[in-house]
Amino acid sequence: MKTADAVAHFGGIAPLAKALGVKTQAISQWKEKVPELRSYQIEVLTGGKLKAAQHHTAQGRA
Repeated sequence: MKTADAVAHFGGIAPLAKALGVKTQAISQWKEKVPELRSYQIEVLTGGKLKAAQHHTAQGRA
């Protein structure tokens, strides 16, 4: 999941951070992609409107 898509869905970094229970600085560290566990959390929070990636090859998994 792209960070930009999650931020856009929630209407900004601050609302996304609040929904996840983290500080905005944590989201700023994500760069282009949402971390794997957070992407699953976002999928649940959005009722599946945003989907967690099926494979996270960048993290050494295939």
